[in-house]
Amino acid sequence: MAELHIIGQIIGASGFPEKTLFCKWGIHTGEAWRLLSGLKEGQTQVDSPQIGDIAYWSHPIDLHYATKGLQGWPKIHLEVWHQDSFGRCQLYGYGFCHVPSSPGHHRISCATWRPVGSWQERLAQMFVGGGPQLLSPDLIYSGADRYRLHTEAMGTVELELGIITRHFDKYGVEC
Repeated sequence: MAELHIIGQIIGASGFPEKTLFCKWGIHTGEAWRLLSGLKEGQTQVDSPQIGDIAYWSHPIDLHYATKGLQGWPKIHLEVWHQDSFGRCQLYGYGFCHVPSSPGHHRISCATWRPVGSWQERLAQMFVGGGPQLLSPDLIYSGADRYRLHTEAMGTVELELGIITRHFDKYGVEC
């Protein structure tokens, strides 16, 4: 079987309205992929930068996959959350990016977005917090019905990934 190693980190995020942020992340693959080692989902710590608007997490990612085919190449999906001074958490953005298919060191900027509700929901969000969220997180990376959503652009999340491929040449894939 061909093997893929993903080694890197979620560096941090910038461009969000508030500074106190954390990130929930996960990896989505097709059915031909099998996780040999590592965690395919996780959460960073909360960072509240005192200077600047960049929240640094430096959260490690270390995954080892085996596969029988290229279909369903891994995608990283992200949820950025804001934690206020009362400990309440509010969704600040969804995003996803494909894991690079070429071996080597890669720096990725992942743009994020969030759903925009009706004017009543936005008014309630200003006073109470919260806001609209996706019922099915599969919409983040599938794109099937995502075009129907009303969204607004949020900040970006920076990732640094090292990709190591093994035995792909035996299956007719040149890396």
